[in-house]
Amino acid sequence: MKAVYYERYGSTEVLELKEIEKPSTSNDEILVKVHAASVQPMDIRFRTGTPLLARAIAGLTKPKIKILGFDYSGVVEAVGENITSYNPGDEVFGLRNSENKSGTHAEYFTVTEKEIARKPHNLTHVQAATAGMAGIMALQGLRDHGETKPGKKVLLNGASGGIGTFAVQIAKHYGAEVTGVCSTGNLEMVKSLGADHVIDYTKEDFTKNADAYDVIFDIVRKNTLNNCKKVLTEKGIYITTHMSPGLLIEMKLNSNPNSKRSITMWGDVNGEDLEIVSKLLESEVIVPVIDRVYSMEEISDAHMHIEKGHAKGKVILEIA
Repeated sequence: MKAVYYERYGSTEVLELKEIEKPSTSNDEILVKVHAASVQPMDIRFRTGTPLLARAIAGLTKPKIKILGFDYSGVVEAVGENITSYNPGDEVFGLRNSENKSGTHAEYFTVTEKEIARKPHNLTHVQAATAGMAGIMALQGLRDHGETKPGKKVLLNGASGGIGTFAVQIAKHYGAEVTGVCSTGNLEMVKSLGADHVIDYTKEDFTKNADAYDVIFDIVRKNTLNNCKKVLTEKGIYITTHMSPGLLIEMKLNSNPNSKRSITMWGDVNGEDLEIVSKLLESEVIVPVIDRVYSMEEISDAHMHIEKGHAKGKVILEIA
């Protein structure tokens, strides 16, 4: 099978489209023929090995997992003896967890039942491939950590990106008053997703305005934690998908369980939440936003596009 392979950290030159052995399935695994997969900032961090904290997961001196990719959409090719919920031919999508030793930028890969859900019937594979990581992160960040509900004021910093476009729609689904922060060219798109207010970060610093928010969901982290806390309500929470030693120290020094809280999150991969995301997509409560679609041969171009930092929604690798 073909796979995007890399054996050392570096620029896009380390990426190689390579013919490797097709994986086999254990009794508890499902073999998926991948039709499409997301390319996202996490892939860039794992490819470059930066920041150094990424190497704690990816490998200290060289990559432990040679194939990148987390989200996917495809068709079940084969199932192990203990699998009863899925059959060959089923259309599926999902998100691999950190224990899975292979990525989705390949023609085939294996998953367990907690990394998979049925593909929304109204979506193409390209559309469904947007939803694994972005859907899980947005859902769990807002529902679980932000406890988003009607009446809450939610600010999304990075509202036009992959997670952000899902987060705008999910926050509105839970009844929040939503403010999206993005660049000038993305204001109308974020409004069209349901945001009640938009802030152009090139013209205004949201940490200096008079509003106060119950939840700040910071996907891009271009401001300090201290500045963000200034515009949180007294019992508000700051949530970020970024992690760094400096941020963790800052969070520890500023921790107060009786006042403004802050957390850094990573998605909990589970089939139940993937099914929730699937139902939200089927009912068109959330609609995927796709920036560009690349072929496997164009993987370097996809990485370079993301590295520029201005993708609108998701960047997809079409495989099958």
